[in-house]
Amino acid sequence: MSLAVSPEAAVHRLITLPEGLPKLTLGWEALQFARDYLKHPNGIRAGMPWKYTPEQARFLLWWYAVDEDGQWLFYHGARRLSKGSGKSPFAASLALIEFCAPVRLKDFDPKLPGGCKGRSVDMPLVQIAATSEAQTANTMRQVRAMAPKGSKIVHDFLLDPGRMQYNMLPEGTLQVITSSAATAEGAEATFVVADETEHWLPANGGPELAATLIDNLTKSGNRMLETANAPKPGKGSVIEDTYDAWCDQEDGKTRNDRKILMDARMAPPDTVLEDPESLRRALEFVYQDCPWANLDAIMTRIYSPKARPDDSKRKYLNWPVAPADSWVDRQQWAMMARPDIKVAAGEKIVMFFDGSKSRDDTALIGCRLEDGHIFTIGVWSPGDGNSHDGEDEAGTVDVAAIDAKVDWAMDTYDVVMFMADVKEWESFTKVTWPDRYADKLRVMAVPAGKAQSWIAWDMRSHDYEFTLAAELVEAEIREGLFTHDGKPALTAHVHNAKRRDGRWGISVQKETPNSPDKIDACVCMIGARMARRLALASMPEEQTSDAFFL
Repeated sequence: MSLAVSPEAAVHRLITLPEGLPKLTLGWEALQFARDYLKHPNGIRAGMPWKYTPEQARFLLWWYAVDEDGQWLFYHGARRLSKGSGKSPFAASLALIEFCAPVRLKDFDPKLPGGCKGRSVDMPLVQIAATSEAQTANTMRQVRAMAPKGSKIVHDFLLDPGRMQYNMLPEGTLQVITSSAATAEGAEATFVVADETEHWLPANGGPELAATLIDNLTKSGNRMLETANAPKPGKGSVIEDTYDAWCDQEDGKTRNDRKILMDARMAPPDTVLEDPESLRRALEFVYQDCPWANLDAIMTRIYSPKARPDDSKRKYLNWPVAPADSWVDRQQWAMMARPDIKVAAGEKIVMFFDGSKSRDDTALIGCRLEDGHIFTIGVWSPGDGNSHDGEDEAGTVDVAAIDAKVDWAMDTYDVVMFMADVKEWESFTKVTWPDRYADKLRVMAVPAGKAQSWIAWDMRSHDYEFTLAAELVEAEIREGLFTHDGKPALTAHVHNAKRRDGRWGISVQKETPNSPDKIDACVCMIGARMARRLALASMPEEQTSDAFFL
């Protein structure tokens, strides 16, 4: 995996570490130090010199990668891995590396591995942080086991070991902190391990503490590493926010040159928890870099009558399990992604448009008539820097750019039906676009009645029809009956959609009316699937043996 932006949504990646090795890195200094000074305190290598697994070593090499100006490539890191993946021992080893090892750039030297010569951190202040002491216990216990009294590292670096703090002569400290954000303010930390950030929630001050620690580190160009299991989505945990930020980064929605380094390995979305063969294959993949993992014991735990399936998926498959009110299952949606499918110019399609000028996103989604494949034509965000096809600086979408994209789609594809919600785009949906495109379309959005129209389809007066469409698409997704392009905006909007129990059945809605998490592309996806069914019903000559049902 290169550092380039992938056309597929980052949320669909099963492995998140960059591929290969960086050109310039101090990571070789870290690996050498660990081999020389640390020993495995327990497990299958107990008492032997420390040895990182291949993926752990690759993470370190990327974590300490620098550019040609000597600046870190990554300003923040997170290891969101399954339970039992060795996150705490790794974090403890990195805390000791930051405390003692030469992992700050002294000079470039092409003769050395990684092309960099390191120096020790000046006045190191290494903190192992959490919202409660219990959360830091595992990592600090590993630190004490790796650097006990009388060990070589304690002797050579003049360390004074304690239960919750190590001191270094003359001015160095490695400590546990569980204090509030207010008391953490201002500490000149040189490195922070943020432990178990899936438990850093708004209710216990976790996001505020994280923000304070990051501010402290930023002053001196230092960094924080999070360790976590997969979070419960929608709870506002620190790791959820970090993962979302990483997805935005990988999907090209951020402007930073420096990036977040994310280490996550997730089970394939087609894993069937109830099928032992499928589950074992998934666990072998997730724990591929963990030779100590006992897969039989994990499977026994997963199949225990006391184990909750959602907890098992989160802890052992590393899936952020969707909240109960989510419209669809994230893994099921991921399994349907086919970014390799391309809709060629001239193919017959239908389109659905949901527009907003300033409050919500605007989306235009297409559906290929032949097989029902869903693809993104455009998604526009008003003034937040995340638009895919254009916006102005005043916090409103670029109407001209959207109009041009509709025109492009009409010229590029054989559009047999075009449905568009009316609100905020009435002049376009009722006048401008019908005047331009009516002679190209073959099926009317509203074929009869006073509201008869080629394109305008007012969702306010079609709640019944849209609710039925939403219920049908939900069932189709459950059964995996169509494919989609996996584009970031579409995937995010589908993830954001919540179930709405309305007058006519289950439809979709935002979490709250003012939520920043948009669902407009999801609405258009439902509408495009509905438009395809209507078009096929009106054009029986276009139906294939199964087209009407897909």
